[in-house]
Amino acid sequence: MKRLIEKKHVLLYNLYRLAVVTSLLVSAFIIQLSSSDAQPNLPFYYLILGTYGFSALFFGLYAWGRGLVTQAYVQVVFDLLLITAFVYISGGIASSMYFLYLFPIIAAGLVVSGRAGFLAASLSAILFGLLVDGVYFGFIPAYRPEHAVKTSLDSMLVTIFIAWGVFFVIAGLMSKLAGSLRKTREALRVAEKELLIRERLSEAGRVSASLAHEIRNPLAAISGSVQVLKKELALSDEQRDLMGIVIKESERVSHSLEQFLDFALPSKHVFSVISLTDIMDETLKILQGGGELNGKVEVTGNFRSSDLHYYGNAGQFKQVFWNLIKNAVKAMPEGGRLRLDFLGLQRKEFRIVVADTGKGMTDEDKEHLFEPFYSGFENGRGLGMSIVRKIVDDYDGRIDVRSELNKGTEIAITLPLRNPAGA
Repeated sequence: MKRLIEKKHVLLYNLYRLAVVTSLLVSAFIIQLSSSDAQPNLPFYYLILGTYGFSALFFGLYAWGRGLVTQAYVQVVFDLLLITAFVYISGGIASSMYFLYLFPIIAAGLVVSGRAGFLAASLSAILFGLLVDGVYFGFIPAYRPEHAVKTSLDSMLVTIFIAWGVFFVIAGLMSKLAGSLRKTREALRVAEKELLIRERLSEAGRVSASLAHEIRNPLAAISGSVQVLKKELALSDEQRDLMGIVIKESERVSHSLEQFLDFALPSKHVFSVISLTDIMDETLKILQGGGELNGKVEVTGNFRSSDLHYYGNAGQFKQVFWNLIKNAVKAMPEGGRLRLDFLGLQRKEFRIVVADTGKGMTDEDKEHLFEPFYSGFENGRGLGMSIVRKIVDDYDGRIDVRSELNKGTEIAITLPLRNPAGA
């Protein structure tokens, strides 16, 4: 994305240079035609033609598409040298064309960076200062005899310092503007990603509602009928095992439907003061009882000593802790360390941190982590983290994810403190 923006800006820079040079050329023709005594300023036209030639070269480099930042720096330096030549042939210290230095300064700040804008301002100050001092003290011959008219030293210094001040003020403004634009683009990119995820969540909700109504009741009838037959019929061991598989798979599908319903039907949750410490501890005991949290996983953290109470819904936080811890355990099939922390309890917000030392995530996994039906695990349904995201959004919280391949993953949920009166 950044490369595309740079390329677009480099193209605009080329076009703006052509516009400025063309306006200078048209102005020179007008002056030439309106004054019968004026002699054609051939070096001026040579500079204009040279500028067109170099612009064509820059367009060729732009089409090549490589080294865009280097191209931008080269163009800025070329333009500053070109402007210095224009100032020299148009009167030196008496010239009014030194305002043209502002265009490369602005371009460097917007196309490359704020630092580049200050570098362009510094080079402009050096070139203009050397030109004015050289002409004033006679180190550089005046382009025309009438340009050799001496001005006072005070006037010369005032001209230089005013020009320098304008150069650096413009560079500072461009640096601030460029920084604001970059932050705005990044915020828009994040907002677009958030909107895409929310749209997919909404689509998942519509799908889940349809699936639940179409499957839930027939599935319950099938499961109930098989359980009755299993009790009443004289079955062989193999037949009992097959019926057990039917019942188990029916329960698994039923659980999936319940997860679908979390998207489709916003439940009327009952809120109260709950102990997140107790809910976290209970979740761990359930996972241990089911054999999913085996002895290979070492559980650490301050969650038991924090005694964190919060105004919310216990069922929602059970889902959050269940999905986060289960994913962490899945990421450590050979064992590892699971860290569970409650942090920042004395502030206006606090963090719930679930970190593991497992396999970590790829960039693609992190990009699609909260999208429904996307799972980084084999046989995963891709709904757990989507549900976590939805619940955290309901509490006006945010989720930060840090993960490296083969080093582990840390998921931090930040929630604002709530109370019964303000909830």
